[in-house]
Amino acid sequence: MAVSSIPARPGDPTARPARAPRRQRGEGQWALGHREPLNANERTKKDDDPLNVRARIENIYAHQGFASIDPADLRGRFRWWGLYTQRKAGIDGGRTAVLEPHELEDEHFMLRVRVDGGQLDLAQLRTVAEISREFARDTADITDRQNIQFHWIRVEDVPEIWRRLEAVGLQTTEACGDCPRVVLGSPVAGVAEAELLDPTPALDEIVRRYVGNPEFANLPRKFKTSISWLVDTPYEANDVAFLGVDHPDHGPGFDVWVGGGLSTNPMLAKRLGVWVPLAEVPDVWAGVVGIFRDYGYRRLRNRARLKFLVADWGVERFREVLEKEYLGRALLDGPAPELPEKPVDHIGVHRQRDGRHYVGAAPVVGRVSGGQLARLADVIEAHGSGRIRLTPYQKLLVLDVPAERTEPLVGALRAIGLEARPSAWRRGTMACTGLEYCKLAIVETKVRGEELVARLEERLRDFDADISIHLNGCPNACARTQVADIGLKGQLVVGPDGRQVEGFQVHLGGGLGMAEGQTAGFGRKLRGLKTTAEELPAYVERLARRYLAGRRAGEAFAQWVIRVDEEELR
Repeated sequence: MAVSSIPARPGDPTARPARAPRRQRGEGQWALGHREPLNANERTKKDDDPLNVRARIENIYAHQGFASIDPADLRGRFRWWGLYTQRKAGIDGGRTAVLEPHELEDEHFMLRVRVDGGQLDLAQLRTVAEISREFARDTADITDRQNIQFHWIRVEDVPEIWRRLEAVGLQTTEACGDCPRVVLGSPVAGVAEAELLDPTPALDEIVRRYVGNPEFANLPRKFKTSISWLVDTPYEANDVAFLGVDHPDHGPGFDVWVGGGLSTNPMLAKRLGVWVPLAEVPDVWAGVVGIFRDYGYRRLRNRARLKFLVADWGVERFREVLEKEYLGRALLDGPAPELPEKPVDHIGVHRQRDGRHYVGAAPVVGRVSGGQLARLADVIEAHGSGRIRLTPYQKLLVLDVPAERTEPLVGALRAIGLEARPSAWRRGTMACTGLEYCKLAIVETKVRGEELVARLEERLRDFDADISIHLNGCPNACARTQVADIGLKGQLVVGPDGRQVEGFQVHLGGGLGMAEGQTAGFGRKLRGLKTTAEELPAYVERLARRYLAGRRAGEAFAQWVIRVDEEELR
């Protein structure tokens, strides 16, 4: 029953005093005056700028060891320098949500090296390989954010690793944390024949101005960016994305998308409907980040991504605030981007605009090693190249290869475990870090992914269609499970003997708008559709064979999934 706000009559013993109207709880938006920290993460950032922790790592922790690290630094501020404690060996996935952080973590770190735009030269590649072998037990995974991730890093070695990385122009600054993460870029920026405008200068300027800048070092949550002329990055899954368009009056520039993000509450980015010239991309980017910093929700951690603000505001209001409060001018309306006839992944041999070629090759689920990268450096140098690129699909490209050396290079890459003419299964399968190292994971992913690819190559080697398979060790969707043909979200499931075992919830038919006729969406999540990890290869094989037998002419896997009855998908 509502409480009356009518003032009590004097002398009336039954009347209760009026209650003041309840003030609506703020969402922690700085621009509205809600600055008081509202969760533990906000308190940590307020207590000390996370960028300051580097000095403590160099001057204290590297000398006194793991036991000397302040917990607020260890589980918070270290992330701003690319450091996460890794999972202690032997702890099964069933205990992930039960144990305290100090019980889950090993005294070693994952160290993430940001490779903005995926661009590496020969000296950088050799340095990464050297660090992997000397400090990281030969680990060096390629991520779907174009990063390199080391494992088994000791805090004592971090200053020396930074020294070596920075000597060749690499860094770990803000590779993690509530800040601007690595900027995705086309792996063929500057060399692609179809590219009308190379966005690399804008990408480089953003990194130069803002990475490590305290102005944007305290955001509500992480902030992900993509800048590409071509439709070859997962632009709809980023907080902000710039995609190439040719304006009928103003020429080549960029279309802007905001508010994308996956994880447990997935949303696709939305077009602002503006056209931005190359020179203005850094300013527009900074305006979007500024809105997130000032208006983003800081009260609840699970609503602190930009996508929630965009969903609540809508693109019209977002554009208005961007123009009036952050840019001080109106943006030009612009056309939507033109999508290619089919998705682009750059695997194989392709001609560059200068007449040379690039060769795209696939490891298995992004897993490489320092030794393999060292051999790769020797191989590409011997074949006339000095540059490689990492892709947002856990693959790599060798640039600037003379035409006569492409086939010898394909063979040399195969000899070191990198396939330029891979099966559809190796080409289309990605996996996150998983239970081996990640404290959030519930199931193993890398080894499961390798086993799955091997089984499918054995049983369906000549499979003639592209099916993307993304394995994730938990619900956080680091491997973009919701936008894969077959998305596999790790969880514990009931095995044949009634006991809980590692398994996956299955998402089917998801995808992004990467080509003409593709509709972006999260596919089908059928009630009860799960598989144990052991049964996964047999399930995928069965599903693929049903698709081959029942598809219509030209029908993609995602289209088939939407059309058929549920029983066909089980």
